[in-house]
This record gives sequence, C-alpha cells and structure tokens, in this order.
Amino acid sequence: MTLENQTGTSEPAGTGIRIGLTDDQPLFRAGIAMVVNSQPDLTVVWQASDGAEAVARCAAEPVDVVLMDLEMPRMGGVEAITRVMAADGHPPRFIVLTTFDLDDKTFQAVNAGASGFLLKTTDPEFLLAAIRTVHSGSAVLAPSATANLVRRFAGHRPANPADDVLHALTARERDLFAAVAAGLSNAEIAAQLHLSDATVKTHVSRILSKLELRDRVQLVIFAYQNGLSS
Repeated sequence: MTLENQTGTSEPAGTGIRIGLTDDQPLFRAGIAMVVNSQPDLTVVWQASDGAEAVARCAAEPVDVVLMDLEMPRMGGVEAITRVMAADGHPPRFIVLTTFDLDDKTFQAVNAGASGFLLKTTDPEFLLAAIRTVHSGSAVLAPSATANLVRRFAGHRPANPADDVLHALTARERDLFAAVAAGLSNAEIAAQLHLSDATVKTHVSRILSKLELRDRVQLVIFAYQNGLSS
C-alpha cells in the first residue's frame, strides 16, 4: 500500500518522502495525491499518465517511492518498473496499485522490482502506512498474497533443499531467515527468539544484504525456490 508538474502542496519539495504516482485515470490520481499530500512527511512530486511518462519522470525528477498502476496505454507498469530498475543510479521503491488480486502481471511486477502491491480499494490509512513501510526498506504484501506468491513459484521448487545457499549466514541468521520465510513479523520473531525489535531489524537487514535480496518478498521467493520453505 504523482501532480502534473507541481506538488499541489505548500510543503517544500524534497521534504520527507518524495512520491511519484502513475495511473491513466486523472480522477484516481487526484484522489491519491490529495490523500498523500495531507501528510506532513509525504509529498507527491509528480504524476504520470502511463509507464513511458513515469520512466522519463523518474530520470528527470528522482523520487523515493512510486505508486504504479499496471494496466495503462502505451506502456504498462511492469515494463516501466523493469526499465527504471535497469537504469543507473538509485531507483525508487515501487508499490503496485491494481484493481485485481494477485495475477500474472502482479507477479511480473514483483520480479521486476516492486516492493509490494495494494488493491485500489485499500483504505487510505493503509496506503499511507504502506508508503512509509516500503520507504523504510520493507515490503508490503498481505499474508494471503504471500501464500499465493509462493504457489506461483511452485514450478521452480527444487527436489532437494539447497542449504548451501545460506553458507554466508551465521547460525542465528539462519534462524531468523527461517522465521522471515515463514511470514513472521519482526515483533513475532523478537518474541520467538527472545530478541529486541531493533536487533531483529538489524539481523534481517544483514541477511538481505548477504543474500543480495531486495526485501522480504524476495526472501520468501528465494526460500521457496531453494527448497528452504514449506
């Protein structure tokens, strides 16, 4: 769980989390921009009506998070995410906005680099929380969606677990890896392993770095593809 050539807010550009919004429906964009710009730490920097425009905007006016529709004329969201992620520099994090629950294009978007997805019917409060969550480096994916995502990659599951892919992790990090792969939150992991939330967050960040994974969504996919998650 962004405004034609202007922010549409009195907050100075560059303050807080900078956001781009891509959707081919002007009224939908206006509504999302109004919700986002109501927050003191969030600023809509630009809006784009299709993927091609979003790619150009990302290059010209870098932002932290892009809310991206998938079905648009000229260029859809999956291709736009792929192009931006392939460009040099530090790409933004992407949240997919879709009318439908998980489908093939959503999976493609996750593979391309999206850090989560939200239905367009999502409550405004959840959208705002999702933006902050993704900006902090985590992923936004409902538990039911995680299960569907795992099933999507069933065909790539190996016959035998590949424990050696975790050779770079310490014993403690392997315990945390298993907990994250099982879908547990930082708070749940902290309670289970008797650690502080801050310690869990540090360990998870280190695990992602060692395995060269972008976020928890990629970790779940990685675990399943290597036979390390049931």
